[in-house]
Amino acid sequence: MSTEKSSLHTRNLHRNPYDFDLLISCVPELKHYVFVNVHGTTTINFSLPEAVKLLNKALLFHFYKVKNWDIPDSNLCPPIPGRADYVHYIADLLAEQKGEIPTGNSIKGLDVGVGANLVYPLIAHQSYGWTMLGTDINEDSLENAQRILDQNPDLSSAIQLQHQPNSNHIFKGIIAPGDRFTFSMCNPPFHDSKESMIKGNLRKTKNLNKGKAQKTLLNFGGQQSELWCEGGELAFISNMITESVQYSSQVLWFTCLVSKKDNLYKLTTLLKKVKAIDFKTIDMAQGQKVSRILAWTFVPKKDRKI
Repeated sequence: MSTEKSSLHTRNLHRNPYDFDLLISCVPELKHYVFVNVHGTTTINFSLPEAVKLLNKALLFHFYKVKNWDIPDSNLCPPIPGRADYVHYIADLLAEQKGEIPTGNSIKGLDVGVGANLVYPLIAHQSYGWTMLGTDINEDSLENAQRILDQNPDLSSAIQLQHQPNSNHIFKGIIAPGDRFTFSMCNPPFHDSKESMIKGNLRKTKNLNKGKAQKTLLNFGGQQSELWCEGGELAFISNMITESVQYSSQVLWFTCLVSKKDNLYKLTTLLKKVKAIDFKTIDMAQGQKVSRILAWTFVPKKDRKI
């Protein structure tokens, strides 16, 4: 058995197998979900939402000093290692201009669809000292994200939250005329309907349970706005690209996760159409799933000041 999750980014703090004794010392309730599987590996049942949530709580406390992290059962419970990878690949992208990873509060990131979990801003700030703005159309999600910040007052000056009142807009109503962001990031709604979301989750649950069909459990939770939108991720990211043109001088690098590889051709064709100066696809493995980051900029290379 491999002792390292080699598919994760080299700076990812979660490359090694989970030390469950250590994690249980951080969050004692986690012990009720930890067991040794048939391969002799200590693990949890990742199809149980409460188990995943407690694991996340322990990981965020131990590795990122985040206290009392919690989310409602109805919200997306993300896998922390994969979320961390996105942040580290953005750091690499920014390092291309400077020759080294830029750190500190002068680097400002925008997390589109921050959700109730606040995970990207937490990891970005605790890893690199960046300041972050998290936006969402769901006010309940933002209220929970604020509760996490209230439990961690030392983060309140580095992480801000803002409600997006119009679900048809992404940057409009958020980026003001004088604002400047080093990057934006987004984990977009993947499915195009509630039905396809349920089918996809049933497949995931079967995989987690070695092919045994069980009652569909949203093991990573999720509100509608987090998991599906009309037209799915292609429509969402296409809208983001089109809208990014209006803010071409205010965001150095726009980035977004793309789950379906088949969508890349249409998205890169659109980027050419809107005259993006540079764009790239960054492959990113998350366990058995391969995802990718699409990044684009309208700023000429000589003007990319960080």
